[in-house]
Amino acid sequence: MRIGELARQTGTTARALRHYEQAGLISSERASNGYRVYDEQAPVRVRNIRHLLAAGLTLDDVSVFLPCLDGDVAAAPPSDKGLRVALRRLAVLDERIAAQTEARDRLRAALQQKTGVVRTHTAPAPGEETGVRISPTAAPGE
Repeated sequence: MRIGELARQTGTTARALRHYEQAGLISSERASNGYRVYDEQAPVRVRNIRHLLAAGLTLDDVSVFLPCLDGDVAAAPPSDKGLRVALRRLAVLDERIAAQTEARDRLRAALQQKTGVVRTHTAPAPGEETGVRISPTAAPGE
């Protein structure tokens, strides 16, 4: 099947498929006209790649799962190596979230100190265009 058909079947883009191919996660042959041609197992492989990416793994992380990508990754029992990769990725995500939370808290504190106003982002209320709420705070000593 050609790249456009594979993209349609898997809900992705031709660009993403070329990226997966460059990363060594999928492969294709070239037709006489130069078009990429994928085998019948490619849709399963691409869906598994997308499943793992949606879970928070990177393309490098997904490469560990190469031997499993042609099966049912979601239903298969995890391998020790796969678990190690997932736990490492989780730790990285936790570190990034902690760093972003600290940065947000420092910025919020600086804004409050300089303006006496705290802005928090919340889901927009019905009829509001944004989710930014401005709450005046009591000045020090009040």
